[in-house]
Amino acid sequence: MTNNRIGILKDILLDLHHGASPETVQERFDKTFKGVSALEISLMEHELMSDEKSGVTFEDVMDLCDVHANLFKNAVEEVEVADADHPGHPVYVFKQENLALRGALLRIRRILENLDQPENEDFQADMIKGLKHQLALLGQFQLHYQRKEDLFFPIMEAYGHDSPPRVMWGVDDEIRDLFKELESHVNLLPNVTVASVSQSFEAFAHEFEEMIFKEESILLMILLEIFTQDDWLKIAEESDAIGYAIVRPEEKWLPKREDFEKNSDQAGDQGAAENLVDQTSSEYHFAEGQEQVIDTPAGQFKISFTPKARGEEIDRQAPQKFTNGYLSLEQANLILDHLPLEVTFVNKDDIFQYYNNSIPAQDMIFKRNPSQIGRHVELCHPPKVLDKVKRVFELLKSGHKDKVTMWFKSQKRGQFVYVTYAAVRDQAGQFQGVLEYVQDIQPFFNLEGDNQRDIIE
Repeated sequence: MTNNRIGILKDILLDLHHGASPETVQERFDKTFKGVSALEISLMEHELMSDEKSGVTFEDVMDLCDVHANLFKNAVEEVEVADADHPGHPVYVFKQENLALRGALLRIRRILENLDQPENEDFQADMIKGLKHQLALLGQFQLHYQRKEDLFFPIMEAYGHDSPPRVMWGVDDEIRDLFKELESHVNLLPNVTVASVSQSFEAFAHEFEEMIFKEESILLMILLEIFTQDDWLKIAEESDAIGYAIVRPEEKWLPKREDFEKNSDQAGDQGAAENLVDQTSSEYHFAEGQEQVIDTPAGQFKISFTPKARGEEIDRQAPQKFTNGYLSLEQANLILDHLPLEVTFVNKDDIFQYYNNSIPAQDMIFKRNPSQIGRHVELCHPPKVLDKVKRVFELLKSGHKDKVTMWFKSQKRGQFVYVTYAAVRDQAGQFQGVLEYVQDIQPFFNLEGDNQRDIIE
């Protein structure tokens, strides 16, 4: 990968953005590249969106996302990583979900074709029922997208690849909107024409299948190049809380790894260090504080062994002074986790710093996961709501408001959700962050009588 190749890619994409025909651009691309790495595509998009002189915005890249993907078809170099084809590996699961989702698309298309045939008029009710069932299966793509956005994207951003997540999340939201339109059309059957439903379906299916290509030919290729085994293990561990689309992992992925920590504990810190030196050169053995000089063709270098100082353990049971009274760290954590609220704290630098565990992850109104910790708050939200998020933070930071509230009713979950964003200020009035707390207040609407003070057994 060279800056020259990335520069050529950037120029080709700029031509496309400035009105050159896809055919002309494709011809130039094919002459220049026999293969292109997904990393080069990521870096090219980042440079385009970061360069003010290019005049290319995030919205421009998102609008031409399909054209970009078509340009790179059959040109993206494959990346092979050990265990990626294991039934429990996140990459394998991701691809299996796409296969299952494609199957649901094919079945829906077949039902719609048969539903419009006069000879099937007597079976219309059963066919519509089957159509809705397949649509419900297809709708599980939301979990597929959520795992991608909540688990893949934060790690990508940590490695500096922030442009592909932003663009892909924006397109994901457009696909979600197309699916909502499709659902509304299907729910109107048989009072609307099958042709209108088919039109809505094909609009969704086209964008959905294009996204599958982008996921498997570009996104996963980037991830396979930059993610470590620990990254994939973290994703595998956190995936169950979000859920899967149609299929689940066939088995748990447990890569074979040497337990160096266990060996170190058995041999002792000094013994482990000596073993490590022994593997490098049998001539060098030394104890703590000793230093050895090793001759190499490039010159001499010194090695020594000093055990790593162990940090002092925090006493989670020791009482700590709070504004009013005392609590241990353990008690404070338990209290936060027992509040009947979903609590999130974003610090003054707009970094997602904390959320509580008041309810299981799968039951959260606003889904949170450990991968979001340390992430910029803007990257934790889909692009379509970023303007609202920024506005809320502006109001709270500026002191124009101390609280911003909003609420909505969820018919699907039977909840009336009340959300509060509160500015956190210290005793000097300095802004320290934003506290978000979310509560289902539907039970309050269901209260009967003027009071209830008796103990209910």
